[in-house]
Amino acid sequence: MTQTEALYYIQPPVGEFAARVLSCTQEGEAWAVTLDRTAFYPEGGGQPADRGTLGGADVLDVHEKGGQVVHRLSAPLTAGETVTGNVDLDRRLEMSQQHTGEHILSGTLHAMFGAENVGFHIGQDYLTMDTSVPISDEGLAEAEARANRVIWQDVPVEALWHTKEELADLTYRSKKELEGPVRIVTVPGADCCACCGTHVERTGQVGMVKIIDWQNYKSGVRLFVVCGVRALRYFEAQRAEAAAIRATLSAKAGQLAEAVQRQSSELEAARYRSVQAENELFAVLAEGVQPGEAAILLRPNLGPDGLRRLCAALSEHTTGLCAAFSPTGNGTLAYALACTAPGTDLRGLCKQLNQAFAGRGGGKPGFVQGSLTGEFDAVQAFLRDAIQP
Repeated sequence: MTQTEALYYIQPPVGEFAARVLSCTQEGEAWAVTLDRTAFYPEGGGQPADRGTLGGADVLDVHEKGGQVVHRLSAPLTAGETVTGNVDLDRRLEMSQQHTGEHILSGTLHAMFGAENVGFHIGQDYLTMDTSVPISDEGLAEAEARANRVIWQDVPVEALWHTKEELADLTYRSKKELEGPVRIVTVPGADCCACCGTHVERTGQVGMVKIIDWQNYKSGVRLFVVCGVRALRYFEAQRAEAAAIRATLSAKAGQLAEAVQRQSSELEAARYRSVQAENELFAVLAEGVQPGEAAILLRPNLGPDGLRRLCAALSEHTTGLCAAFSPTGNGTLAYALACTAPGTDLRGLCKQLNQAFAGRGGGKPGFVQGSLTGEFDAVQAFLRDAIQP
């Protein structure tokens, strides 16, 4: 089987090229095409494949199989003909920025903390990388600062193939044991790593690397990172979101946190006043309940806590069943049942209620809570029948 000549490692990147079609096979609604040479990078090593057009057909995906690069196209090509390929160089630059930025950050974390990169993937909006050891917030911030200094120094990125003998004299990062020839990507002052991906020519083209989030993952941390054009998009989205929040809160630039804190305090005070007003209303409703009788009420806009407090207020005036219901936004009824009579266990009644009205919920002997589907009148009638002596 003839191996495909790889043009995708040439620097500067090849945007347009001519190649001979070796084969074309239909696969579902697409066509698998092989060429004698290609500038389309095949998916691998955590980096997505290039996109563009080949012979006028859209390149949907590219992968490597047995030394051949297989192009998945939107239309068929004729074996033996010479076609023109056009690589989407904007996408290539974006992918290369992410991959080179990952190398710089991974190499920095390895040098600072002995962290191995045990997982890497370039997603649609950000890349993820998993470290083998935990790293503190302060450590990540310092590593990010060091990585960006390497970027701003605009040093050349070198990618060379090495034989097995040459590898023996090199110190480089790799997830597994390798034998030559192996492609080693070197970023002076930051990293030396075995890699099959595409990279920028100089670190300055990465622009910047930014850790936008992180979480504990297995024995280390998972980092969410944006580089280059993705960093610009991320900060533009953040700026637009902040501007929208400032407009809503009538806050000036630089005063957003203060405005949010003020709004939070005002909201908390309003919630407190609302709870106090509800409690006063619940007390009035409870005064109309006679000792020993059942109280079954429907009130709008009550959440689980409001239903609980209403039942508690009713229970202060009667040892009978206290039941509170409130319509929810999804067409169900939220409910709470309480009873202070000695020896009462509401869990059986709760189970019957759930079975009768496709509900769910539970609790303790003296208090249960949940939601069900049904009209209040029907539920009320069911409860009154259930508690008849």
